[in-house]
Amino acid sequence: MLRPLRIATLIALIAAIAPAIAQAPAAPSAPASPTPPRPPRPTPPTRDPNTPGFVAAKELPDGVNAPPTADGNFILGPTHNPAPEMSAQPGVPQGKVIEFTMSSADSKIYPGIARDPGTFGTPDPTDPAKLILTTSHPAPYTRHVAVYVPQQYVPGTAAPFIVGADGPDRSLFTVLDNLIAENKVPAMVAISIGNGSGDAQGSERGLEYDTMSGLYAEFVEKEVLPLVEAQAHVKLTRDPEGRATMGGSSGGSCALIMAWYRPELYHRVLTYSGTYVNQQWPYNSQTPHGAWEFHEHLIPNSPAKPLRIWMEVGDRDLFNPNPMGDRMHDWVVANENMARVLADKDYRYQFVFARNAGHTDRAVKAQTLPEALQYVWQGYPIAAAKN
Repeated sequence: MLRPLRIATLIALIAAIAPAIAQAPAAPSAPASPTPPRPPRPTPPTRDPNTPGFVAAKELPDGVNAPPTADGNFILGPTHNPAPEMSAQPGVPQGKVIEFTMSSADSKIYPGIARDPGTFGTPDPTDPAKLILTTSHPAPYTRHVAVYVPQQYVPGTAAPFIVGADGPDRSLFTVLDNLIAENKVPAMVAISIGNGSGDAQGSERGLEYDTMSGLYAEFVEKEVLPLVEAQAHVKLTRDPEGRATMGGSSGGSCALIMAWYRPELYHRVLTYSGTYVNQQWPYNSQTPHGAWEFHEHLIPNSPAKPLRIWMEVGDRDLFNPNPMGDRMHDWVVANENMARVLADKDYRYQFVFARNAGHTDRAVKAQTLPEALQYVWQGYPIAAAKN
């Protein structure tokens, strides 16, 4: 509980200081110089999956996915054709989608912050793993939530479900229509939650997704799921075996954070280009390197948790996209490290290294999402779909 209190205290302090500053008499000042534009991200190098130090992986024929029942490490590409399940198919029952918005004014957990446009932080000269950031402040937001309910859902029954970040993700709904009809995954509800805006340190999205604690899972449990049940007229299972999380980039690391810190709520995780790097802000001495801690300390030094994990990274994924020289902002190395430590602890996981792929690559997702969902839901009962 220490982490949520720290975040709440930080937001409260910022909120208390802001009005006092606003009420102070304006002093004459010289015209403000324009904020220098943030330099463009460097072009990531193309990595070889057979680089020394990377995990040993099975090279698949071009265009072929890993088997949805197989654990371990796989290399696919360079061609990424969309799976048939990514498109609506004739005769397949289509679920309904219920949409609503949520306001920061109604949240007790995330009242809202934002980082000033065009600004970023500077590395702490005494510790490059820390970022000095002075331009984050309270700010309102509105988030969009889309809820997919399969046609096969039986009213009144407790449905399995998957929670997705950076929603709405309408391609997920189409894939579920097809997989459910094919009896390849359970008839699940999908809850696709928009972020609170911005990106990375000092933003609402960064606060939600990159914070190493159970706070976002608590937000979903207390503030989102009750609205889902009320708005979509569904009942959601309380069984963690029937609950999954998914996302890409920071949404991917968030998916694992939810399950890691609240394994009594979630046992299944699906991530694309997971941000298992040092991007947490505000700084937390208990996890000083943010999500890099997963493969650096947390997974190696903790008893294995009852999680099933599917992960992907691209050969041209992000590489040091900000000024921090901490050597903990390499997405390929981070995901490779994740695969190694998960294997060492005998986790049920599948890791896909995609050739000819960038960060959260759309073509790779279109090729692999149906297989990834089947892998993640292995072992969960599937009732025959009534078409």
